[in-house]
Amino acid sequence: MKRLDTNTFTAILPFRRFNRNWYNAMAGAALLGNSEIAGGMYVFGVVGGDYTVVCKRLQYRFLRPCFGPAVYRITPEEDIHQLVADKGEFNVTVKLDVLQSLTKPGEREKLVGRSVATFHVTPKAHHIRRKARAKERAEQAALEAAQAAEAGMQSPDDASANDPTGSSTAAPEARDP
Repeated sequence: MKRLDTNTFTAILPFRRFNRNWYNAMAGAALLGNSEIAGGMYVFGVVGGDYTVVCKRLQYRFLRPCFGPAVYRITPEEDIHQLVADKGEFNVTVKLDVLQSLTKPGEREKLVGRSVATFHVTPKAHHIRRKARAKERAEQAALEAAQAAEAGMQSPDDASANDPTGSSTAAPEARDP
C-alpha cells in the first residue's frame, strides 16, 4: 500500500491466471473481492491490531473490463484518525476507484470500476469486556439456581397438586358417556 497524498492511498492487486475469465479480462468476482481486501487493508493499517475490522456493506459498480493488474485508489469519507482517538466502536466508509494499470505509453489509467465499502471497527477490549459480562451473568444464574434448589422450592407438578384454589394446568380427564 502506498500513500499518494494525505487522504488517498493505493493498493495494486495482481492479474493472474486464476482470476481471469473466458475473454481474458479480470473476473468481476476478483475485482469485487479485491476491493474488499484493499479497503480492509487500509482501515486495518490505520486502526492497528487492537481493533477488529469487519466489512458490513460493499457496493461495486462495473464500468468496463479490466485487462491488467488493478490499482485501487482508496479515499476515506470520514476522519478515521478522530474516530480511533475516541476509542469506541464506529463505522467507516471508504471509496475505492479501480483502475487498470497496464496502458499504452502516453495514455492515462482506465477507470474500470467504483466501489464503496463500509467497515465496522470494534476495539478488541470491547469483546473482552462483553465476554466477561456474559461469564458473570452465567455464574450469577447458576448461583441463583443452586440457592433455589437449596431452599427446597417445589417443582411445578408439586405446586399444582397443593394449589388451594383447585385450578390445575393439567389436561382434563376424559369422561365416559
